[in-house]
Amino acid sequence: MAGPDRTETAAQQSVAVLDTSLTRGLEAIGTGAYVVDEEGRILAVNTRARALLARTAEDLLGHDAHDLLHRDAHGQPLPRSRCAMRQAFHAGRTAQADVDFFARGDGSLLPIAWLLTPYDIGDAGSGTLVVFHTVEHTAETGPRPEPAAGPLRELERLALLADATTRLTSTLDVDEALERLVSLVVPRLADWVIVDLITEHDEVWRTAVVHAEGGALVRRDELQGPMPPVPEASPMPLSRALRGVASTVAGPGTYQREPDSGLAVEQRRLFEATGMHTAAIAPIRSTRAVLGALTLGRAEDPVAFTAADLPLVEDIARRAGLALDNARLYQRQRKVAETMQNHLLPQMPGVPGLQMTVRYLPAPDASQVGGDWYDAFPTSDGSTALAVGDVVGHDLDAAAGMAQVRNMLRAYAWSQHELPSRIVTRLDEALQHITDVDMATMIFARIEAAGDGQWRLSWTNAGHPPPLLISRDGLARYLTDGHGIVLGAGADTPRPDATTLLAPGSTLVLYTDGLIEAPGHSLDEGLDRLCRHAAALAHRPLSSFTDHLLRRVRPADNDDDVALLALRTPVPRAPAAGR
Repeated sequence: MAGPDRTETAAQQSVAVLDTSLTRGLEAIGTGAYVVDEEGRILAVNTRARALLARTAEDLLGHDAHDLLHRDAHGQPLPRSRCAMRQAFHAGRTAQADVDFFARGDGSLLPIAWLLTPYDIGDAGSGTLVVFHTVEHTAETGPRPEPAAGPLRELERLALLADATTRLTSTLDVDEALERLVSLVVPRLADWVIVDLITEHDEVWRTAVVHAEGGALVRRDELQGPMPPVPEASPMPLSRALRGVASTVAGPGTYQREPDSGLAVEQRRLFEATGMHTAAIAPIRSTRAVLGALTLGRAEDPVAFTAADLPLVEDIARRAGLALDNARLYQRQRKVAETMQNHLLPQMPGVPGLQMTVRYLPAPDASQVGGDWYDAFPTSDGSTALAVGDVVGHDLDAAAGMAQVRNMLRAYAWSQHELPSRIVTRLDEALQHITDVDMATMIFARIEAAGDGQWRLSWTNAGHPPPLLISRDGLARYLTDGHGIVLGAGADTPRPDATTLLAPGSTLVLYTDGLIEAPGHSLDEGLDRLCRHAAALAHRPLSSFTDHLLRRVRPADNDDDVALLALRTPVPRAPAAGR
């Protein structure tokens, strides 16, 4: 018995994270709803379902829905071979029934009508949504009748809205949100979908015109593009929707009259080009503003849109508005973060003979303004200082701390003609007293010409990933000497120095841990990956070397920012023939 119990506990634990995100979409449904995974185990369940079934979330999550809930009319377990719900589940198709039975937690039998449909659960794979509500049933009911049109149409509407909530709110990319919106409604509700969005400059852009053709979605680029301005008082449907006034059903005749604006002219062109006989047009709103308009049109489908369809279209448009607004805010925040970080990071100085290039890649999360940084600057003794570091944290405080560390380092390195270890020791002492930086890692180095085409590199490492040195012939090795404790540790431990000579054509790479660290992988794996790719790219020009290194080495699931500084020493020119 121990084995099954452990399996069941693991199954319940595996759905805990999924339940949190999926349940948000299910709560928007006004009746019972739950989602199962590919094995039929319950991943998420809404409050209404728990109440109808008289069961807690713990009673439901992780359990096989058929075994736990499904019963025949006498309250007996229903064989899977007789279960229409199970058959549709395995076939991956939509199905429904108007009379069936679920077992409640108190032992009673609950007569229900249900609708089952495939359901997108994001990265976790494919799932199935079951929506149900109670129905009247007596022993005299007899054989189950054909599905009742009214309640099941309502279940289909609720299932669609749940799907819309999950799919639209699970992305923070505007283009991806629009693609999901299109695939959600075409051909499910309409032959055509048109999305008009209002830009940040109050201009209207026809962003999407998509038609369902033979099971494929075809984008009509010639009908997309800039639109005329929105008239302030026009009674025409699209104008009203773009002002956020109302939703309307329109047809070709709506725009046959004398146009009152350029927008009406474009709408007449749209109806003529698409052949739509009716269209439902609704505002796309966020909580703060009108973002645009959603138009669903029917041409091949002979059933015309009516005013009764508008509440559903409005609900979908409202969910699209929230998703688009969140995506826009995310992209705006990300742009601000990138701009701020780029202004904090310096331009590289020109050093005769040396090539230098730098790159900074922000974290995927727009809120993660990072503490990663690089720097290079001339010192008063004629050498060139190099630094790469990482202030702990991913927020504005980390970015501000990074600026403090960098500026203080510059001041000490310029004024103090001392070994790198002494400069970093002084910096560490100052950080603990006059900044809010709790902890940081850093490599600080000096480089200067040493004669015979070689360059002398001296450095100290304060808890940072080691520099990588690649020879002109592609031999790569990490500079592991000079390694000391992180800044901010408070330990009174002498910091070591290290020195090496860089041969002509050598490439030195200083980087932050976002380049090599990935969840579920060891640091050694990342270091090995960096070493192998850097060696293979040693023959490329430095700028190309750096770009390709970032693309090849940075983990796909990286959640950290990356700062990188690459330096290459010159190769002496061969003497001219005859000299």
